[in-house]
Order: sequence, then C-alpha cells, then structure tokens
Amino acid sequence: MPTPHTERYDAGFYADQVEGSARSAAAVLPRVFGWLRPAQVVDVGCGHGAWLAAAGALGATTLTGLDGAWVDRAALRDPRIAFHPTDLAADFHVASRHDLCLSVEVAEHLPVARAEPFVAALCAAADAVLFSAAVPFQGGTEHVNEERASRWSARFDAQGFDAFDLLRPAIWDDTRVAWWYRQNLLLFAKRGTAAHAALAAVPPAPQPRDLVHPDAFEEKMRYLLAERVRLTTRLETPTLRQALGAVWRSVTR
Repeated sequence: MPTPHTERYDAGFYADQVEGSARSAAAVLPRVFGWLRPAQVVDVGCGHGAWLAAAGALGATTLTGLDGAWVDRAALRDPRIAFHPTDLAADFHVASRHDLCLSVEVAEHLPVARAEPFVAALCAAADAVLFSAAVPFQGGTEHVNEERASRWSARFDAQGFDAFDLLRPAIWDDTRVAWWYRQNLLLFAKRGTAAHAALAAVPPAPQPRDLVHPDAFEEKMRYLLAERVRLTTRLETPTLRQALGAVWRSVTR
C-alpha cells in the first residue's frame, strides 16, 4: 500500500500487513459487491494485492494494481492481477476506466501537495471509490499527511463525488476487520451515475454509539505529546544535586 521510495517498504513490511488486509477485505468487500457488483477493479496502492484477490474471489474479472516498483510481483495474491509499477507521489493516471477503484490506507503516505491530484486520479479511474486514510495521530510507517475524513470528503466533493458512510456502521464491531479500516472506510460515487444511484438506495444502518469526537481526541493527543516532551526533557536534564555529585565523583577518582 504505502508508496514513497524508502527501504522501509520491503518484503517484510508487506508480509506483516498482507494477512490482516486479506481478512479485512474478505469481510468488507462482499457488502460492496452486493451494492455495486463491479467487474473491473483497480487498487491504487495495492501492495501484494490482498484486496484485489478478495475482489477476484467475488467475481471481478479485471484486476489492476498500482504501487511502487519495489513490490515483488511473485508475491501478488492473485495471478490475474495486472500490476503497473507507479510512483504515486508523482503525477499518474489509471490507463482505463473501471467499475470500482480501491485505495485504502495509502493517501497518508503521500505529501500534502499530492492530496488533491491523488483524489482526482482516483475519481478519473472509476465512478465508485472505496477509500480510507489515516486520521490525525493515528500513527504508522512514514505517515506524512494524516487528515480528518471530512477533509478527504471535501476533495471528492470537488470532483463531483458524494460520500456514502455505509460501511463503518456495518463493520464497526467486526473484529475480522482491522480497526483502521473500521474507523476510516468510506465509499464515494460520482453524482448522476448508476453507482451513485445504487449506493443512495442502500438503507442506512444504525450508527455506532462508541464514537470519540475528533476535537476531543486531537486535544488529548496534543497534551500527551507535550507531556512526553516535558518528561523526556526533565529526565535528560540532571538536577543540581546530580550534577554536583557527578563533578565530585570525577575529581575524587
């Protein structure tokens, strides 16, 4: 999934996350396929293709994956995946239109300046986009742009896509799905399309009760980070007695 050119995204990185991705995809995608029935699926930031493999198992016939050239093609989870080495931190486009575009937990690895062009590229790839990105203070390997879902939704809105928060209420308590997907997954569909009509017709599910307001969460995280800095500085700064003791020991050896 992640995309910057770095040695951190090696075979070990993908091996650590691919099984969790596969379990999550197997639990999430049947719902999406029940609503949209996509035949052609592209995953932007596909890693080893766990989400594409799950899409193939559900009947998708065209599986396209984009990610960095360091991805080991021999490790792709489905031999039908057409993999295209792509620098997602640069300008790129998906060569053909698909029924569904996936990009899950990828956008936070890209510079802030790439956020709008990245969303535009996803929207140009399909009329429906399954998207998730890390929220502020979520943390992870080289997360350089963690933003609220509302910020990403505004970028999709500028491309003519509406947000459908249909998955999170349905999977909120599903422990098969990694918590970051349960927290962040949204569907977007282009206004005036069949995909938009299909998602608009889905009855809304009851919203989860255990929610934390992002203002409260971010305020607490800022406090904790400041406390960590303060305590670290305190531990690294010796008291007067400790300093005098060190001096005395050095002159009496």
